[in-house]
Amino acid sequence: MVEEVSERVMGDCSTSSMSSNLSEVFHFSSGNPRIEETRGIMHLFSNNHLSSHLPVDRKQLLCVLFVPNHMTYADFCQFCGSFIQHMLEMRIVRNDGMEDCYSILIRFDEQKAADTFHKHFNGRKFSSLEEETCNVLFAADVHYTGSIEHTQSTPASSTEQPFCAVCLERLDQDTSGILTTICNHSFHCSCISKWTDSSCPVCRYCQQQPGNSTCSVCQSPENLWMCVICGFVGCGRYKEAHATRHWKETQHCYALELETRRVWDYAGDNYVHRLIQSKTDGKLVELNHHCHHDNDGCCGCECGADPEFSETILNSKVEAIVNEYNELLTSQLEDQKMYFESLLQEVEEEIARETKEAVEKALCQNQRLTKLKVRLDKCIEEKKFHDDISDNLTKNKEIWEAKILEIEEREKRALKMKDEKISELEEEIATLMASIET
Repeated sequence: MVEEVSERVMGDCSTSSMSSNLSEVFHFSSGNPRIEETRGIMHLFSNNHLSSHLPVDRKQLLCVLFVPNHMTYADFCQFCGSFIQHMLEMRIVRNDGMEDCYSILIRFDEQKAADTFHKHFNGRKFSSLEEETCNVLFAADVHYTGSIEHTQSTPASSTEQPFCAVCLERLDQDTSGILTTICNHSFHCSCISKWTDSSCPVCRYCQQQPGNSTCSVCQSPENLWMCVICGFVGCGRYKEAHATRHWKETQHCYALELETRRVWDYAGDNYVHRLIQSKTDGKLVELNHHCHHDNDGCCGCECGADPEFSETILNSKVEAIVNEYNELLTSQLEDQKMYFESLLQEVEEEIARETKEAVEKALCQNQRLTKLKVRLDKCIEEKKFHDDISDNLTKNKEIWEAKILEIEEREKRALKMKDEKISELEEEIATLMASIET
């Protein structure tokens, strides 16, 4: 949820710029403390039990506070029920000063689903057999103040993969909700809901961390051993040797060293556990047996006289060579991956450039066609104008031709009448002349 939640460095942690109905500010952290820890502050709208109105400025982001540590990711997904399909992302964070609980930031796909989830689960018990209740608050803003790197992680573990480690499918929040564990590893909600363990499927980091143990007799916090039979915790032979005394009294010969997670056999006087938990990333690795007391002149564990120990040293050297080869092979594969990714990027850039040129060319042709269309429309309008003028001139010509014919007819009639009058006058003159002569 780092992409969606306001992930920015905060210069002022006061809430003066927030809304007036905000009164809840929580400091939180996430990440594996052995590797890297991210810290931040979240501002939450307070629950007003006297009013049923929801905050006006609420978003699709909710925070479920104080979830008990014994509740696994699968338990919480089962607790949410049908609301899982409306959850885009869930991020597990730990509350500062609270070791027995954690909080969950949830982003929904729509505001209606967030409001319904708040109404349905706020104040509801996680289980009918327990007293813990679900506290749901609307989140106004989340600030990430920075990260602290405790140890140098390997390139393979530090590179975030966009795939779910359970189903090996690509993480896509539009297809399925994404749950990010407290150690910053992401999975599909449907996949993590099938994981019944409280640890992370990738690094095996457990959200429920054990408390600080001490010797049951002298209360010493160093060099502690726990009996795997009855659970008695005592200090080792280099302190007060209460664990050894417990073995002599009870004959419980197997003890777990709490610091290294190795099992010691008091009867055989050697380590019998061949798988230990790495303190760097929490993964189970094969034991590289070696004596911790070489510089002090070890004589208690008979390292030099044990032939099995020499064979173990040889095996550890072989394992170290194999591990070095595996790391070298991993680095070479990473280099090859980066090389081919660069080639793919170059091809994608070339395709993008050609596509851009084709689009620009198409735009130029489109502009040219637009200009030609404008000119064609103009020519069509001019032709229509000239056709109208030609039609008007043709009509005027017909009118004037008719008028000319009419005038010619009138002239002919006038000439004819003139000739007739002249003839009549000549006849009258001839008649008068004849009468005069007589």
